[in-house]
Amino acid sequence: MTDSRTLELSKALINQPSVTPEDLNCQPMMIDILEPLDFKCETMQFEEVRNLWARRGTQGPLVCFAGHTDVVPPGPVEEWDNPPFAAKVIDGMLHGRGAADMKGGIAAFLAATERFVKNHPDHKGSIAYLITSDEEGPSINGTVKVIEALEARNEKIQMCVVGEPSSSKLCGDTIKNGRRGSLGAVLRVKGVQGHVAYPHLAENPIHLAMPALSEMVAEEWDQGNEFFPATTFQISNFNSGTGVTNVIPGTAEVVFNFRFSTELTDAELRRRTHAIMDKYGFDYEIDWKLNGHPFLTAEGSLVEAAVAAIKDVTGLDTELSTSGGTSDGRFIAPTGAQVLELGPINATIHQVNEHVSVHDLEQLTVIYERILENLLVGQ
Repeated sequence: MTDSRTLELSKALINQPSVTPEDLNCQPMMIDILEPLDFKCETMQFEEVRNLWARRGTQGPLVCFAGHTDVVPPGPVEEWDNPPFAAKVIDGMLHGRGAADMKGGIAAFLAATERFVKNHPDHKGSIAYLITSDEEGPSINGTVKVIEALEARNEKIQMCVVGEPSSSKLCGDTIKNGRRGSLGAVLRVKGVQGHVAYPHLAENPIHLAMPALSEMVAEEWDQGNEFFPATTFQISNFNSGTGVTNVIPGTAEVVFNFRFSTELTDAELRRRTHAIMDKYGFDYEIDWKLNGHPFLTAEGSLVEAAVAAIKDVTGLDTELSTSGGTSDGRFIAPTGAQVLELGPINATIHQVNEHVSVHDLEQLTVIYERILENLLVGQ
């Protein structure tokens, strides 16, 4: 049996071992597909990261497909039932690193675009692709830099579909119409090293920090809202000591993270954290890193078009959700664009034997095509 266009493209992309920040031949393959469709393709290289900006049309509204060609490392190859970069269909499932996150989604983008342009060559508005090879890495020289370049020349995305695997149990059952913000920090507490038998001559930084950290854990930062759960605080690392039992350490380092809703700002979280620390009067410093602001597309033409497309193709009443981690949507939403994430089932992403249903990819292709029709074809 001949592969469908979506499956053919998925396999071709998976077979590129594009472990972040490498793209290898993924974006050149996309350019070869998009240029014959009258897309103007622009490679944007920032440091070691290759990015693609491709656009068909000059008028608004501009509907953008966004995603990434880089994947996480496969881990021990011998643990895979099939080589991670040799795509293979097994019992209706496409196996390979990136099948779900998110080369299958990119393939569905491309196949949907081909069909849409063939059927509607004179569609209104514009279609664009914003593709990076830096999403699974530090996300410094990828989407954020492309957005900066577009903003500098006043090229505005009105609506953006990010192809991240958003579905839970059935293709299309969940749309991510927002994401929580992420604020990370490294807390360094200074004490005085000494012998455990003479604690009065030392200051234990672990003991100094514990009451403040306990208060941080117990604090109700907010109550969330109808779209976001309450803000959470989690300690991810706590390092101190010399490795022996008879020495009070001189320093302690605590790594923590907030996942926060639109009820709070990162500035407010920093202020409240420092207020708690200062209350206990110990010597400390905090290095902060804002990984992304929360964003939300509560309603609008994009959400309406996607909900209608999913209902039409699958019969499902999709759920709007803001759960999960961050995505590159956090760089696009602040420009004023409507942003949502819609992709295949996320059950096996970043796992050994990552796979996705071939049937789901076909459904996803039709959903993307229908979204374009809903937005860019006159009534």
